[in-house]
Amino acid sequence: MTPFEERIRALEEGLSPFATRSFDTRGRELPEEPCAVRTPFQRDRDRIVHSKPFRRLKGKTQVFIDPQGDHYRTRMTHTLETTAISRVVARALRLNEDLTEAIGLGHDMGHTPFGHAGEDALDAAVRERFGRRFRHNEQSLCIARSLNLTHEVCDGILTHTGEREPESLEGKIVRLVDRVAYINHDIDDAVRYGLLGEGDLPHGEIAILGSTGSKRIDTLVHDIVDASEGVNDIRQSAEVGEAMLSLRAFMFERVYLGPQAAPEHEKAHEVVRRIFDHLVERGDTADEIVDYIAGMTDRFALAYADAL
Repeated sequence: MTPFEERIRALEEGLSPFATRSFDTRGRELPEEPCAVRTPFQRDRDRIVHSKPFRRLKGKTQVFIDPQGDHYRTRMTHTLETTAISRVVARALRLNEDLTEAIGLGHDMGHTPFGHAGEDALDAAVRERFGRRFRHNEQSLCIARSLNLTHEVCDGILTHTGEREPESLEGKIVRLVDRVAYINHDIDDAVRYGLLGEGDLPHGEIAILGSTGSKRIDTLVHDIVDASEGVNDIRQSAEVGEAMLSLRAFMFERVYLGPQAAPEHEKAHEVVRRIFDHLVERGDTADEIVDYIAGMTDRFALAYADAL
């Protein structure tokens, strides 16, 4: 055991009994020599930040395809907001911040261009042609494995969405905070885009959660910490949790799947399908096609399709 590991183990004795300890990791698929100045989860964080899939997140938008304006969220800003909020929750609950940060930074590395519309388009194409599915969390896991990340980070990335629950509380934080972040910043973007007015938001939910994005996030974070303190789970109170789910349903109805979103979705499906068909005709394998399209930024995909 190195002096650094001894010091970190001593520091982590003050963490919650439910926290994941940095040097109790189940390891990596390919064993590596330990680092003398970083924990395994810190190494994972650094590998994610310095990777090309992470850098490309700045060119992938959340809801709107390549919008004109400097302040719309991208997949990168969403990732940073999710990670920052997740670390606040982890620290308040005395859980492992480094593990939480690594999961947060890596959770969307495998996302397609054009947000969930792009994901749906690629899923439909590979299902029709190859009889398989596409899920961005599974693609993120493939990237995490290619970086030889630890089991705990890989598990948190895979289970940030979908039916499987994360093994760690740190993973459960990211899974819940991901929704906290995107619901609130997508409201901000939808108002900026003109899809929503401030008065359109459901009054009952806003009365519980707050009238601004920052107030809603503050309410949600305090509620998660209060409800999860001293228990081996990450929870919300019934009132706040139901209000958040109701607000999420409102966003799906009015923004994500609303009539104004139809042109954006059609554009995404058309671009992805055109590129997909071209790569099939070129003779690329299913894995090559999925990796290539999922790795594209919005702008690159649009330019590639136009060139065809």
